[in-house]
Amino acid sequence: MKTIKKTNSRIYSIIAISLLMLSCGNESSKAQELPSVSMPKEITLTKQELKNKIKGGWAGQTIGVTYGGPAEFRFNGTMIQDYVQLEWNDDLISWFYDNEPGLYDDIYMDLTFVDVLEKKGLDAPISDFAKAFAYAEYPLWHANQAARYNIMNGIEAPASGHWKNSMHADDIDFQIEADFAGLMSPGLPNAASDICDRVGHLMNYGDGYYAGVYVASMYTLAFVSDDVNFIVTEALKKIPSESKYYRAMQDVIGFHEKFPDDWKRSWFEIERSKWAQDLHCPDGIFSPFNIDATVNSAYVLLGLLYGKGDIAKSMEIATRAGQDADCNPSTVAGILGTMVGYDHIPDKWLKGLKKVEDRDFKYTTISLNDVYELSYKHALEVIERNNGKIGNDEIQIICQSPKTLPLEVAYPNIEPTGNLKRSRGSLFTINDNKEHSIEFSGTGIVIKGGIAGLSFSGSSEPFENYIYELEVNLDGKVDKVMKLPVDYKKRSAELYWNMELPKGDHVIKLKWLNPMEQGKITINEYVAFSGQKNTNHN
Repeated sequence: MKTIKKTNSRIYSIIAISLLMLSCGNESSKAQELPSVSMPKEITLTKQELKNKIKGGWAGQTIGVTYGGPAEFRFNGTMIQDYVQLEWNDDLISWFYDNEPGLYDDIYMDLTFVDVLEKKGLDAPISDFAKAFAYAEYPLWHANQAARYNIMNGIEAPASGHWKNSMHADDIDFQIEADFAGLMSPGLPNAASDICDRVGHLMNYGDGYYAGVYVASMYTLAFVSDDVNFIVTEALKKIPSESKYYRAMQDVIGFHEKFPDDWKRSWFEIERSKWAQDLHCPDGIFSPFNIDATVNSAYVLLGLLYGKGDIAKSMEIATRAGQDADCNPSTVAGILGTMVGYDHIPDKWLKGLKKVEDRDFKYTTISLNDVYELSYKHALEVIERNNGKIGNDEIQIICQSPKTLPLEVAYPNIEPTGNLKRSRGSLFTINDNKEHSIEFSGTGIVIKGGIAGLSFSGSSEPFENYIYELEVNLDGKVDKVMKLPVDYKKRSAELYWNMELPKGDHVIKLKWLNPMEQGKITINEYVAFSGQKNTNHN
């Protein structure tokens, strides 16, 4: 989740026959119970087998994100047709390392958290993860960027990822950053979700958080089984059946059962369902762009289920499904790489990877060879902590049956209305300290825009340290002063949002409190929302 996002800133042998088929695309269908499948009580791996699987997971991620990189967010709301060739060569990974290293945010974001665990231990509190994440040098996007802004402005974790404080709680971010938690928790999905709780809630909540837990759980089960269907269905037991995310993943599993040889038909069923709607990320509302975790997780399942364990086929399907077409094959290849182990990844994919395994990822001092060892070390610690035994050569893992998480619902009953105001240029520009008004009706609003220009003649204050202060007066009372640094890495992607307004008509007045010569704030779009406040899942 990066290269094209930067451009836009500059754009599921065990399936019970008794499983009832859900109506295609019918969100209101009653959730069915998954087949009753038991985890093994324990497994034994040699130390080499464990390390090989961990290496396979990290290698698979890196291969997958590179494979899909050129297609990232270039095919939104459409699949990539067969005539479009997906290129691969032995130098492709090296090229991205050298020219577009931001492609690997799937990896270096994980490494931030691996590094915290290495320095602070398995019990590192959420505050340590938050500090390392928020003050890292790399640019962030969507839920990550919203969380960074919140943390830097006094909204501490886990509130930093809560839907009341972010328009991106359901976005894909933690889905692509949870791999490390699964790779260090072989056969231990509940141990993985404990780690996820301290990381995933930094930037996500509800379905966005569940996506990361689901992915991490599939990784943990890839150490236990080479049956993709088992991995997909057993991991889903971590997710509460009342959630939209669970129902969506169950639908995809049902589509695959109904159309077992036609992934494209299942893709169409996903698209015609409500799962393909992005209702809260401001960039996805009224747009084919969809960074919502639910639909992208659905594409991950397409790759896993229809690829049947074949890494190349699985990556291709996950990529051709579109949208976040690098992150989804990265997740798929990471899980399958864990399942088969590094030594069984075909040479076609490893040749190019081996050229970079000693190179640190940008923004880090950690290479693939480093993280292979770090995750292995952390896995041994997690295994011992969870009643496993480490012998001279063999490792006994006491497996865990997945325990379902509590229910979280982001943006309960809140959806955008037709009250959209958008301009190719700007709706209006604020270039002085005069008030500018927006009138709307609803229970919420998000305002999009940006900052531009500045002249600092006569001032010794560095341009890059200047912070715009935008006062937001709501219905006659100052609601918030948004701090908008010139440095985009520290700035909110939205100028203002509020999803907890009383139903009715509202007036917002915007005022630039510290105007500078030639500077300006542009208002490009605002979207109103309607819904009823639900206090059950706060």
